[in-house]
Amino acid sequence: MMTKADIEALFTRADGQYLFARWGRPIVPVVFGVEDATLRIVKGAVEAVVALAGHKMAGTDPELGANLMLFFPRHWDELPQVPHLDRLIPDLVPLCARLQAAGANQYRIFRFDADGAIKAVFAFVRMDTHLEAVPAEALALSQAVQVILLWSDRAFTDVSPLAQAGEALILRPAIAGVIRAGYDRVLPAVAHDPSHALRLAARVRAARVGAVQ
Repeated sequence: MMTKADIEALFTRADGQYLFARWGRPIVPVVFGVEDATLRIVKGAVEAVVALAGHKMAGTDPELGANLMLFFPRHWDELPQVPHLDRLIPDLVPLCARLQAAGANQYRIFRFDADGAIKAVFAFVRMDTHLEAVPAEALALSQAVQVILLWSDRAFTDVSPLAQAGEALILRPAIAGVIRAGYDRVLPAVAHDPSHALRLAARVRAARVGAVQ
């Protein structure tokens, strides 16, 4: 079972700051750089995680059109060639150069509304040799999980949000519980105080007890 300390670590950044945020508006995904079959898998994973959270999806965002953009390039230098992407992401060219130099294969940019809730996410997944070996369903589910909340930049560096169940990879029940708790309407959409983790832990524990009963 996830303790308060476990949950606090999921939202405590490398600089020691506790920062939790969830989406404040319906999610409108668009996916670039994949075949139609994979597109359905990615969108299906997003829909499943949004449903788990008890959140909503929509056909369009009145401000941005699409507010969850997932890109699957093979090389970082492909991104500056995407029409108008540099208007959405300032300094796109130097960013891609830094990612290339670091050998990174994933990067996410979060945008927030005036209250601090998530209003947009740009997720970039460079399909290197390692990620090409990952089943599409597992890769899609992992990305969906990592954009549903503003996790710590260290949240999943040591332990994946997914777990093996027979031959399939599934979302770890503990992480699923945190996602559900994070979207409890009683809780704020944004939190900076670590005591928020205690409230999440209480809801995760209550849900687990209810499920057992």
